[in-house]
Order: sequence, then structure tokens, then C-alpha cells
Amino acid sequence: MRILVECYAGHKADERPVGFRLGERRLRVEEVLDQWHSPDATYFRVRANDGDVYILRHAEHAPDNAWTLESFRRADSVGTPIR
Repeated sequence: MRILVECYAGHKADERPVGFRLGERRLRVEEVLDQWHSPDATYFRVRANDGDVYILRHAEHAPDNAWTLESFRRADSVGTPIR
């Protein structure tokens, strides 16, 4: 699923996500839990301000510089993300 992502730009553009939209909802990234690279993309596992954990994929070398939502995990009933 393609998504619109707001990024922090440090020493390079789109260094890490700081927020993203899911439909009409705007979520703020509270914490980047993990980051890894594949030959064609960079992945970020983030915890958003709703408590859920999302995996975002950035295909920075693609012609459209696309961001996609790869998966998410809902927080448990106490508000602590399931790991």
C-alpha cells in the first residue's frame, strides 16, 4: 500500500520517517525501532503515536521514490507494542 511519508532530512534527503498518512489519519513516528537495507529499498520498523508498530519501505532509487506500508502490528490491550 503506497503512503505519503514526511521525513527528516539530515546529511541526505529522506533520511528517516517522522510521520505518515494512512487514509485521513496522520500518524507521528515516536521511535524508529529498526532499520535495514535491501538491494532495492530501505526498511524502517517504527512505533507511531497510536502505539502500533509499522514497517515502512522506501524505494529511494525507483523513479517515483515510493514509500509503502509493508506491515503493521497492533499494540496489545495495555498499550505496549507486541514484539
